[in-house]
Amino acid sequence: MKKNLFLMACMALTLLLLPSCSTRKKIAYLNDMEQGKSYPYHSNYEAVVHKNDRLNIVVSCTKPALALPFNTQGQSIQVTPNGDVTTSSSGAAAETGYRVDPEGNIDFPMLGKIYVEGLKVSEVTNLIRERIIQGGYIKDPQVSLEFLNFKYTMLGAIGSPGTYSVSDDRITLLEAIAKAGDLTRAAKLDKISVIREINGERRIYDHDIRSQDIFYSPCYYLQQNDIVYVEPKYRKKDGEERGWQISTFLVSIGSLITSIFWVLK
Repeated sequence: MKKNLFLMACMALTLLLLPSCSTRKKIAYLNDMEQGKSYPYHSNYEAVVHKNDRLNIVVSCTKPALALPFNTQGQSIQVTPNGDVTTSSSGAAAETGYRVDPEGNIDFPMLGKIYVEGLKVSEVTNLIRERIIQGGYIKDPQVSLEFLNFKYTMLGAIGSPGTYSVSDDRITLLEAIAKAGDLTRAAKLDKISVIREINGERRIYDHDIRSQDIFYSPCYYLQQNDIVYVEPKYRKKDGEERGWQISTFLVSIGSLITSIFWVLK
């Protein structure tokens, strides 16, 4: 008789623990990925230039003196007595970069206004390079570009909400979540939204971090000024749900104990 009661108790506890096991499975990230299966990786991703971006653009060549006139933002050109060309900084402006104006242009030394909005990094550098060659300034210039104000914002049920800067021009949504301290327990895993400015409008894209579909999202790589909002669960609903689960668990345990005492009588 005691052996049967022990088996009954083990079965009852197993049934009670099954819901918690299934809940744990549901909160795993990317839990629909298959082992050994290949998933897309866009190694050639490039950031796109937007209005109000600040760009650090440097021109170089085998003869540094020829490139100096193209690297004079916030600087002045000086010719030494022996004929060497040098530049001197005129203050903090030398570190501000080229601001993309409301019309999408930058004012570049020697070349004037250049329309860059909507262009990828390589497209901007190639455009400047071709303008320099066409003008007969340098035969084989090298042009590099980096963003000075690549920022995004993390809000909602996230470990450390705030605005973050990117050291280069590339960060994924998953990396941004990790950098902000990961999701909290209150996060809705299927309501991770990215708010993005496109052509003067704001659009919102929802993601489910439990699904590998996030790799195919246009927001998998964040862009400048993106806002990532992790929707929290409703506190009232969570409290009621936890209360109901605890009550159900206690009632089940009470019923089990009552049944055991009833059989022992």
